[in-house]
Amino acid sequence: MTRTLIRNGLVITASDESAVDVLIEDEKVVALADPAFAQGWTADTVIDATGKYVIPGGVDAHTHMELPFGGTFASDTFETGTRAAAWGGTTTIVDFAVQSMGKSLREGLDAWHAKADGNCAIDYAFHMIMADVNEGSLKEMEGLVGEGITSFKLFMAYPGVFYSDDGKVLRAFQKGAETGGLIMMHAENGIAIDVLVAQALARGQTDPKYHGVVRHALLEAEATHRAIRLAQVAGAPVYIVHLSATEALAEVSRARDEGYNAFAETCPQYLFLDVDDLARPGFEGAKYVCSTPLRPAEHQAALWRGLRTDDLSVVSTDHCPFCFKDQKELGLGDFSKIPNGLPGVETRMDLLHQAVLDGHIGRRRWIEIACATPAKMFGLYPRKGTIAPGADADIVVYDPNAQQVLSAETHHMNVDYSCYEGRTVTGKAETVLSRGRVVVDKGEYLGAPGHGRFVRRDTCQYLR
Repeated sequence: MTRTLIRNGLVITASDESAVDVLIEDEKVVALADPAFAQGWTADTVIDATGKYVIPGGVDAHTHMELPFGGTFASDTFETGTRAAAWGGTTTIVDFAVQSMGKSLREGLDAWHAKADGNCAIDYAFHMIMADVNEGSLKEMEGLVGEGITSFKLFMAYPGVFYSDDGKVLRAFQKGAETGGLIMMHAENGIAIDVLVAQALARGQTDPKYHGVVRHALLEAEATHRAIRLAQVAGAPVYIVHLSATEALAEVSRARDEGYNAFAETCPQYLFLDVDDLARPGFEGAKYVCSTPLRPAEHQAALWRGLRTDDLSVVSTDHCPFCFKDQKELGLGDFSKIPNGLPGVETRMDLLHQAVLDGHIGRRRWIEIACATPAKMFGLYPRKGTIAPGADADIVVYDPNAQQVLSAETHHMNVDYSCYEGRTVTGKAETVLSRGRVVVDKGEYLGAPGHGRFVRRDTCQYLR
């Protein structure tokens, strides 16, 4: 048995802040105690957290490592992406296995297990993207829930690739209600967007900024409304992914006020970036192409308010990086061919800590939206997302006073640019433990591929 003791820090969870010491045995937290009581504890390793926060490792519930998209692949592998996550204080990711058209869910899941197995620096789980809703795939949902794949993502966008029509969406919600599987929805009206894309290109509007113009906020709101109503018809909950628009948030807020189980996440890019980034000179705006798109800055106040009121429950990254050189450049002369996605798995915890300092959220809310709620939403709590006896020892010693400048020159994501290049933030992970093992310590990486394990998830813990 290996014992690790974290002394003299301020332990922050979603519910409490307390000056207690933390005792770890092997991979688990076994005790928290007042430092005076913990004086008698002995350990093989003692970590001094004086002046630091001791927080749960981040849970990023929305990543896309190695995702095939637009004729290329996301540039982070499971090895590079989970290593970058660890550097940023995230110790669990939930990635998306992808069903291809004409193939089974099982084939997609097996392919993603093969990509991740033996390569991850931190623990990981999977959602399942359903691109082909049919009798066979609906039946498969039952078995996958039993294997710990308890959430399924559908798309109202991307006709011809991932798109599901309303009938298929309804049937998936019905099966979700029956099995306990949570349906996650990319809510944009893809049919209408494709019309606007064709019209824009016909007018010679080819620059990256038009990506944000054609993916209108009202088309996000309309699809969000439709997804919620279809879920209600089926008697099922719904989780809206990467919500970006004030109008879409209003649909979620209304449903929650009416007592329905409508959940939503947003992402750091919608809180810290805006359409001015999409309109950067030359082709620079391509770096900021993602879907849903960046919105005008005035949307941000509503998103922060939604995070405070819990109409937005989670901040995930939708980490899906493509290098500017050779990948984003596929869309030179045609914005519709720019691969959609941004890097973010390494910077989420620090940007949200900056939001604490800026007065948008409190410290416990930081931990709630980045650690505890994603763990509860996707059946990982209290194994993940908190510091308590019996929890996995996924712990970050966080320096709230360390200043850093975000840059592609210093980040560890496998991508050739940073969305936040030159931005100074305060706060940084100093020591990161994954299941009791120190994987990052004071600027040194000590982890290894294969340490991270696949985690079977329970069903959504807000619905029991």
